[in-house]
Amino acid sequence: MDNTLHVVSETVGGERYNFYPLGEYVVRAFGVCGGRPTFKYTRIEITGTLERLAAGEPLDEIVAGYQGRVSREAVLEAMRLVNSQFLETLPQLEAA
Repeated sequence: MDNTLHVVSETVGGERYNFYPLGEYVVRAFGVCGGRPTFKYTRIEITGTLERLAAGEPLDEIVAGYQGRVSREAVLEAMRLVNSQFLETLPQLEAA
């Protein structure tokens, strides 16, 4: 499997939007939030959403608060991506 990220370039609202897709809904976009992962077509960083979940805020309330800009599926994808990254990093931490 090729894990290399490839730049995707789209036109959104008449402007170029260049990003690395990390999933279907989560990207690292050029010039957006310092390249930190965001939900596609937004400036909403996934870390803030995940912190809200960790603090106990219900998923449905978070999604409702985004007023259609971030879907439930997008938040679930962000959770899966972070979990996957953690599991990949864990063996390195255990070896240290």
